[in-house]
Parts: sequence; structure tokens; C-alpha cells
Amino acid sequence: MPHYPGRDSGYRPRPRPGFARDEFVAPAGAPRPRGFVPAPRPGQAPGQPAPNPKPAAAAPRRAIVSAATAEGLAESTRTRPAFDEIKLCGLAAVRARFDRDPGSILRLFFDEATAPRVGTISKALAAAKRIYRQVEPAELEKIAGSIHHGGIVAVVRAPVLQRVSPAELAKWAASGEAVLVLDRIGNAHNLGAIARTTAFFGVPRIIIPDSAAAARPSDSAHRVAEGGLEQVEVWLAPDLVALARDLAAAGYEVVGAATRGAISLRTKPKRDPDAPRKPIAIVLGNEEQGLAPNLAAACSRLVTIPGTGKIESLNVSVAAGVLLWELVMRRSQ
Repeated sequence: MPHYPGRDSGYRPRPRPGFARDEFVAPAGAPRPRGFVPAPRPGQAPGQPAPNPKPAAAAPRRAIVSAATAEGLAESTRTRPAFDEIKLCGLAAVRARFDRDPGSILRLFFDEATAPRVGTISKALAAAKRIYRQVEPAELEKIAGSIHHGGIVAVVRAPVLQRVSPAELAKWAASGEAVLVLDRIGNAHNLGAIARTTAFFGVPRIIIPDSAAAARPSDSAHRVAEGGLEQVEVWLAPDLVALARDLAAAGYEVVGAATRGAISLRTKPKRDPDAPRKPIAIVLGNEEQGLAPNLAAACSRLVTIPGTGKIESLNVSVAAGVLLWELVMRRSQ
């Protein structure tokens, strides 16, 4: 039987012997004769140690990325794009853009259920050597940046918004075309809903202020508009008060929407039966603050939509529909 010393025996394990400081240890490798000095390597000075060799660069591996990742990489690497891009979601919006400007569609992604319905668009993109691809729903959601993609996403050139001029206003007034002016509508969803309503009633133009406070035709606005923004021109104005004066000078009746202190929409204004009817320019105010006071003062008249009084006001897109019907559509009947 082996014998192990006890704890109190004073036994301690000895350290393993190492090399003494003055002890020679032969280097690894083949033996070399005494006095042998190897030739210096390229870039090595005589008597200096050889530099550590650089590891060989690994062969580049081909990256396999999804359509969503490729779309994100494309956006991140385009530091200075030649034009802005927006994403149109939903078959109605994509078809409306294709019918109006097929060359503006740059890339198209759709799910399996939508694929049989976009054959014509896909053929046109193939002829133009542009990307079109069927992807999984989860990947389509990443590309769209929303779950509300409607089974299809088109990446398109964003239109360049132009500033309106008095000459343009005079031309529109001469043709009797109504126009809708939006005072600092900040919600892109509201802009999209208003554009859809405006297109439904056949009003061809919307004017928005050229300021950061106003929503512009973005991805969200196009998604809510359901193709309405393809049927309506959006113009910019640097000063809405000056615009109201220019509209009146061009021959428009500028009607502002107010929540209080205005004439009810049911009250018909007194008109000279022999005077020609003026085209209508409807001005809608901000979702929370309404019309700016100086803009309201520049309008020809102010109207309010009558209700029960239980709710102070309508959503601005709903108010746009009521006013367009009462002030524009009924006049044409």
C-alpha cells in the first residue's frame, strides 16, 4: 500500500528545476557551426533581428447577402446620390407610378402572392436591365421599413418639387382649376390622405410651404395616398401669406378653413349673378394650431364646417374632403 505523508509531516512538494540564468540552451532547429551568421533578409540591416514575416492575406470570400441587406448597403454607400429615392408600397401606388413614369422605377421587390400581378412591370424592368426580385415577406418588410408594404415595394426616383410663381397661378386661374394650400401640415400620413382625397375629386395641385415644419411626399405619405400623389402635383411656396395675395391677384377666391369665428359652410355668400365665378383656392391649417393668424387675414373669406359641438374639429384630411366637395364639386354640377 502506498504511503502519503500527513499534513503535519512538514512535507512540501519541490519546485520543478528550471534553467539557470547562465546555462546555455540550444535553439531549436538544425545545428549550425560555431561563428555562423545567416545572411540578412530583404529589408534587414546587418546585425539587426529579422522582422516578423507578415501573414499572407487570405483570399477574399464572396459575400452572400439578402435583398434587404443589399438594399441597405446600397443606401449606406451612396454618400452623394444623383437624385433622391423613395419607396412606394402597395400595388395601387406602384401601378400608378408605372403608368405615369415607368422610367423612374429603379428596383422592385414583391412577395410570392403578388408576383403574378406584376408581370408587365417586371418585363419592363428586365428590358431596362433593372432589378426586380421575389423575396420572402420578412425580407420585404425589411426593405420597406414597415409591415404595411402590401406585398410589393418599388424604389423610385423622388420628384423634385418646384416653387410656384405668379405666372403659374395666373395660368391655373385662367383654366378655372382649383388648388389646395396646406399651412404647415406636419404629419406625412395626413399629407398622403389629403393627396388621395384631392386626386379623388380631380383637383390637380397642392401647394405646401417650403419649410421644415411641413411634411413632404415621403415613403409614408405615398403609402397612405394609395397612388394619389401620382395624380396630384405638389408645389412649394416660400411665403403662404404672399401666396394668398398672389392667388387673389390671379383671380382666385381664397377660402380659409377655421374651427371657430367663421361663417358656416351652410351659409352661401352673396354674389353678383352677373359676375364671373372665380376658381377656388382652399387653405387648410396645421393639425393643432390651425391657420396662422396672418394667413387667415389674407384669405378672401373664412368658413367652418358645422357639427354637433361635441368634438371641436375634424381630422384635417376629412375636413379637406368636406370642403372640396362643398366648394369645388358642387359648383361644377
